[in-house]
Amino acid sequence: MPTDIEYVSPAERRGLQDERLRDTVEHAYENVPFYREAMDDAGVHPDDVDGVADIDKLPTTTKEDFRDTYPDGLFAVPREDVARVHASSGTTGKPKIVGYTESDLDVWAEVADRSLRAAGVTDTDTVQNAYGYGLFTGGLGIHMGAERLGAELIPIGGGNTDRQLDFLEDLGSDVLTCTPSYALYLAERAADRGVALSDLPLSTVVFGAEPCTDPMRDAIEERLDVDGVDIYGLSEIIGPGVAVECVEAKDGLHVWDDRFYPEVVDPDTGEVLPEGEEGELVLTTLSKEALPVLRYRTGDMTTLTSGECDCGRTTVRMDNVTGRTDDLLIVRGVNCYPSEIEAVALDTEGVAPHYRIDLRRDGELDRIEITVERADDFDGDPEALHDTLLSRLSSVLSFTPDDLTVAPPGGIDRQATGKVKRVFDHR
Repeated sequence: MPTDIEYVSPAERRGLQDERLRDTVEHAYENVPFYREAMDDAGVHPDDVDGVADIDKLPTTTKEDFRDTYPDGLFAVPREDVARVHASSGTTGKPKIVGYTESDLDVWAEVADRSLRAAGVTDTDTVQNAYGYGLFTGGLGIHMGAERLGAELIPIGGGNTDRQLDFLEDLGSDVLTCTPSYALYLAERAADRGVALSDLPLSTVVFGAEPCTDPMRDAIEERLDVDGVDIYGLSEIIGPGVAVECVEAKDGLHVWDDRFYPEVVDPDTGEVLPEGEEGELVLTTLSKEALPVLRYRTGDMTTLTSGECDCGRTTVRMDNVTGRTDDLLIVRGVNCYPSEIEAVALDTEGVAPHYRIDLRRDGELDRIEITVERADDFDGDPEALHDTLLSRLSSVLSFTPDDLTVAPPGGIDRQATGKVKRVFDHR
């Protein structure tokens, strides 16, 4: 059954948030030299933080802080008390190492279980977990949640798409968990093999680890004949299970704010923004032992909304992530996010849910080249489609792409597993 804490009034939950924040701040101050120094520099002491109303007094934490204290400088417990270690991608430098005590793992299983239940998964379902296992938190996070829920679990991991399809058919999986781009890749392979996904028991895809626009969700739901539900998490905070959409409303992701307290700030100034205004998501862990994190600047752009959801839950909801502060593209002095390009492409009839952005420099000038694919069933005029898409992109982006290519179906290289790279900066 869902936990009562998801449905109580925000005022009732506030007392628990305040208590857990006080404990977290004291734990971090006493046991993490980085936080003691940062709080001293900010002129704040744990006694100054009585609850979440005082949270903006605390310093923020960034991904650079994780890398500067590599490997375990942010740990708040001795290594002998750490039960497991995970790590984020190290593609832009040293990986961010994260640790968990047994209690932390129990919390993680709890919030992952909550998330799957909110997505409509039950203990009678078969869950095919196609997230990668290993240091990446996706696979094992979903794994623990499904086990705690009591569902039948297939820990197939990422890739091996033909076997994924075999298992969907032969084992009758009800739920698939994977990245949104992999769900679409799976649908393409199914079509190539003549597998009618609509004839299979598969009813839900729980997707995450990549931003997913509404048009991409629509494509997933249509091509796989499922409910597509967005799950959110990040290793620095805990992993998958920080927030999730409910299958009833799909109107923002419920943040489990008794465990992770959310704020949205101006990405440039750090100023806390009012509800409903878009900014950078900041998260504070409220019950982590091994790695308490104060006001982590996630880099994800979103908005927050309060109020009871149609599903009855009363937790704060975050909108789907629209982009990342570090994904911001600046082309000829104009800011844009890849998600803006994706939204236009996927909202244009006749265009498939695949795109690629190439950034180049011609002398002192930036060039942006965009490639999309025609949909399989497109039977119109390719030149007219090109002109329509170019006009829409120019309107949304406030500049005209230097080159737009509308490739035939399959014209953009696919990745069979993991996150798909869509932006190639050659500058």
